[in-house]
Amino acid sequence: MSEIWARAILATYRWAGAAAYPLIGGYIGWRVNKGKEDRARRHERYGRPSRPRPAGPLVWVHAASVGETVAVLGLIEHLLSGGINIVLTTGTVTSASVASERLGERVIHQYVPLDLKPAVNRFLNHWRPDLAIMAESEIWPMTILELGARRIPQVLVNGRMSDRSFENWRKRPYLAEALFENLSHVVAQSEVDGERFRKLGSRPVTVSGNLKVDTALPPVEEDALASLREAIGDRPTWAAVSTHEGEETIAGEVHQKLKRRHPGLLSIIVPRHPERCEVVKAALEELGLKVATRTSKDPVGADVDVLLGDTIGEMGLYLRLTEIAFVGRSLTGEGGQNPLEPAMLDTAVLSGANVQNFRDSYRKLISGGGARLVRDGQMLAGAVNFLLNNEEKRKGMMAAGHATVAEMSGALTRTVSALEPFIHPLILQSRLEGNHRDGEL
Repeated sequence: MSEIWARAILATYRWAGAAAYPLIGGYIGWRVNKGKEDRARRHERYGRPSRPRPAGPLVWVHAASVGETVAVLGLIEHLLSGGINIVLTTGTVTSASVASERLGERVIHQYVPLDLKPAVNRFLNHWRPDLAIMAESEIWPMTILELGARRIPQVLVNGRMSDRSFENWRKRPYLAEALFENLSHVVAQSEVDGERFRKLGSRPVTVSGNLKVDTALPPVEEDALASLREAIGDRPTWAAVSTHEGEETIAGEVHQKLKRRHPGLLSIIVPRHPERCEVVKAALEELGLKVATRTSKDPVGADVDVLLGDTIGEMGLYLRLTEIAFVGRSLTGEGGQNPLEPAMLDTAVLSGANVQNFRDSYRKLISGGGARLVRDGQMLAGAVNFLLNNEEKRKGMMAAGHATVAEMSGALTRTVSALEPFIHPLILQSRLEGNHRDGEL
């Protein structure tokens, strides 16, 4: 009975979405006005393509935002090396920019269609993917059902299941099973994630580790780095990165507490969402701090308290300017943000305690001595002060974090191995069709 109920709910979701489709324009328009959508390409959200489908095998890779996009770069490179066409979808303007910078025209980028039957159908009718690869925690019922109905294999890679999501799905086990049974394979980040997917009905499930460990170091424009390093000189620095609402003010208060103890202190603050930076700048200036923004190319003079990172795709620049990094969405937010990138770039990692979404990574970093958790802003100020005063301890945390990340490597190899039954036939098909076309020429 529960199975029938679950399928009835999914059918209702399908047709309710179809009915709501004509009314969704206002929502997209609102997002465009907020800078959350690309005005010139918003038709892609309705599944309308902006590019033709290339001949030959094609894999659809979906990565919701910047973190997921960076995580799948190595996997995409592997697919491209086999001659497979890729349409990469993302859901944010910032992730589209990262995809363009890192991959250029080697992949076809589209914004992901809304999870509504008309949009998903239009997308699938045009692109006709041979395989769908979704990253991390992207569970879209309509997309999963439509791929399943067309018998297109769909694989979740770098799979992650948060505490909240798991509890929500566990309350509706038959609904979860009706969806997750459509997944051809789940490649999970950790044993905890893997077991959660198994309990929700996914088969088979393998564990790879975190793909983000196997990504290349974030790129940096060397001239910009050299210029900022020259401007900063030997001033003490620390960074608060991937911050969410409220954490920028905490970082500003930390600066106020520490600047007398550390003359010339420069705080580097990089909000997770750059569109918030005007509000963030105003809040910091209300604290009496002088702020220089990256986009304005304000000089980082000796009187500047805060360098505000309001650009997209320059995290590699900001993290290379310091040896101490607080990672946000962990004091005022829930779930945390990825600490691996700061550790890879040789920073001592600090974070609040709300890191449920990256529990495995933090557990390993803390155990190895590369990261510390803080309770509040006062404790954060104390930790930053301690690390600024103790070079040996700071360098030790930096080295420990780097070593821990190195030990966690190998996720890409394990993911590729799990995907081999799906990818190998497409590589063979690409080579055969390529040879055939070459012969005709």
